[in-house]
Amino acid sequence: MMVLVGYLGIALAAEVYNAAVFTNPKLSLKRSVTALSYALVAVVFFTYVAHASEQIARLTFAVGSALALLFLVIGRVIFVKHGLKRMAGSLHNELLIIDGVDAPGLAMTYRINARAMGLSPDLSDPEMLHRIGDQLAVFDRVIVSCDPDRRHAWSTVLRGANIDGELLLHDRSNVDVIGIGHVAGQSTHIVSRGPLSMSSRAVKRGLDLVFTVPAILALSPLLAIVALAIKLDSRGPVFFRQDRVGRRNQLFRIVKFRTMRHEDRDIDGVRSASRDDDRITRVGRLLRRTSLDELPQLFNVLEGDMSLVGPRPHALGSLAGDKLFWEINHEYWIRHALKPGITGLAQIRGYRGATEQREDLELRLAADLEYLDDWSISRDLGILASTAMVLVHRNAF
Repeated sequence: MMVLVGYLGIALAAEVYNAAVFTNPKLSLKRSVTALSYALVAVVFFTYVAHASEQIARLTFAVGSALALLFLVIGRVIFVKHGLKRMAGSLHNELLIIDGVDAPGLAMTYRINARAMGLSPDLSDPEMLHRIGDQLAVFDRVIVSCDPDRRHAWSTVLRGANIDGELLLHDRSNVDVIGIGHVAGQSTHIVSRGPLSMSSRAVKRGLDLVFTVPAILALSPLLAIVALAIKLDSRGPVFFRQDRVGRRNQLFRIVKFRTMRHEDRDIDGVRSASRDDDRITRVGRLLRRTSLDELPQLFNVLEGDMSLVGPRPHALGSLAGDKLFWEINHEYWIRHALKPGITGLAQIRGYRGATEQREDLELRLAADLEYLDDWSISRDLGILASTAMVLVHRNAF
């Protein structure tokens, strides 16, 4: 068991389960064997330091190690030789989107006609982006064949979709291009890469569960007390539910403790809470000042709609001054390439509270995009630690 746990930890860190590694037989064998070797050495070292080596039969350990190495090599070889053949040489689900420009030379298994389905990369229509997100949700690689005047819009949509996105190359336009790709003998412009590899996503999800499950169990008495206080303080439900923009620009329903009078609730989030907001109840004001109203989002994390750390999810009607968030900067849609978080880089930098002017949104957006470009598990841990220092904040109201 110790060897298995050690191997999985080292393998994830070394990206042994990266799709590119699986499709490269030599690299696949090299990394997996190296990870197992390190795990075996670590177990030997640990048992020696803990003076537990006498409890392990040396012959059994040696034979088990040799068999583990043998089965690992055989399993990888069989997968590369036979598994990839069954999947047409690719571990990715690929989709071709035809938007006004046909691609007759591409015989891809999955293809859709965007205009026939009423799909358009309209960056001013969140409902449309939600529909597109539904179509892209099960795919790893998406290729779009479109008119030149739609390239920027599709590029923005793909960059916010947590996928490898490419635009079929019909001309020499270089808008938003980060590389050149190929599919079925034709060239493409690569315009997006998922911000996290498969192993990084597994590590991040593991961190969420490691913290969230114990937190829900430990905080259950507090959650019950808060729920009772809300119920005694004002009429209405204990929880406030609202549609927010999540990963791939898809909508999900966020859960928070209700802090406003039920009859004054703002479903679309057009009016941000202010310091002296008369809609906030007595209990609600305390919950907001201490950030306790955010605790039910732990259940959103458990369900997989949110992460502990990530860009904060916003309501569709959120305004910065007199403009909707995405009207100020279309890169707003890119921030949704990762799951939204209970906390994030913007929050620990103090960018909280009402967005009264354009700059309030720009500062948060810059922090969110910085987080996407430079994610690491150590940064998530640092943000979680820093969040504890700003739970009570002057902009929390």
